[in-house]
Amino acid sequence: MRGEHTRCGPSAVPGPSSRARVKGDVFPDEDTVQDPPPGPVRVVRHSVRVQILDALRTALVDGELVPGEVYSAPALGERFGVSATPVREAMQRLAVEGAVEVVPNRGFRVTERTPRELAELAEIRALIEVPVMLRLARTVPAARWAELRPLAEATSTAAARGDRAHYAEADRAFHRAVLSLAGNQQLLAVADDLHRRSQWPLISAPALRHGMLVADAAEHTALLDALIAQDLTVVRALVREHFTGSEC
Repeated sequence: MRGEHTRCGPSAVPGPSSRARVKGDVFPDEDTVQDPPPGPVRVVRHSVRVQILDALRTALVDGELVPGEVYSAPALGERFGVSATPVREAMQRLAVEGAVEVVPNRGFRVTERTPRELAELAEIRALIEVPVMLRLARTVPAARWAELRPLAEATSTAAARGDRAHYAEADRAFHRAVLSLAGNQQLLAVADDLHRRSQWPLISAPALRHGMLVADAAEHTALLDALIAQDLTVVRALVREHFTGSEC
């Protein structure tokens, strides 16, 4: 594990690309957004913090927030043009998700995800999702599976562009759609949390290569084909390979 390095100045925050991912260049004070006149003023309490959370998640997936480094809420807030409050709230949420850990009086350290930890997450995901997908393969009609093709195509599009952040979002959307057919909201919540945790970057590995993204996305289409055909052997093999053969 690399030594701690507190970064509280402008250099401690993601590059300009992270700013571009926050909707709008200027944020109002704190997290209050007003509708244009005429008409009553409507206070939207969560819009800014949600945008900051999305931007921070993207920066984590892209590796712009470096594993092992410590970032301060005021410095990140200055970069995004907001106070430290919505940044701190977003970071607290990321701490719950396991992406960062709180460093008292300093800020938040980005979690260092080791290969072993990712392997353990993949094993747990397989234990949960493989039995569910096999059961669904026996009961869900082919037409219903076919409706999920646009989601699989979205992962292929993001992979072709080499856009890891959008691929991560599309990948989770595809898996949520498949598992939602089981009708179990607790299953969805647990599976999505594990999925998101598995997407934070490795401490010692380079960014996921373009070819690996493309291959990972292609497995979604192959999985749908196997589910439509109710080929349980192929479904089992594809799902296990999907979890253990890639970081996403």
